[in-house]
Amino acid sequence: MDEKVILIADDAVFMRKMIRSTLESAGYTKFLEAKNGNEAIALYQESGADLIFLDVTMPDKDGLQVLKEIMAMRPDAKVVMCSAIGQDGTIMDAIRSGASEFIIKPFKRDQVIDVVSSLLG
Repeated sequence: MDEKVILIADDAVFMRKMIRSTLESAGYTKFLEAKNGNEAIALYQESGADLIFLDVTMPDKDGLQVLKEIMAMRPDAKVVMCSAIGQDGTIMDAIRSGASEFIIKPFKRDQVIDVVSSLLG
């Protein structure tokens, strides 16, 4: 499998581990993890990750703020927003701001793998 770098930004260690183990089971091996919005931006600037999983609710900067900054840096960035909040307004804001996909927690393993496969080819 191509060595794609996936950045997982979520303030919950459990969620980062769950996403990572799900993607490892599908053959992905290179991961970066951020526990807040500022860390996510810094890691993205350093790495230029191929795909970003971005939680909506995080300390420092929320996921929508981070999404907007990342899209300003690289308009073709592939970002999957994740949230337990299934509010239509949040989903629409994320899509308008450039998110590639939006996944509602709790998500199914196959859903995560399908989204990553479709975005990374």
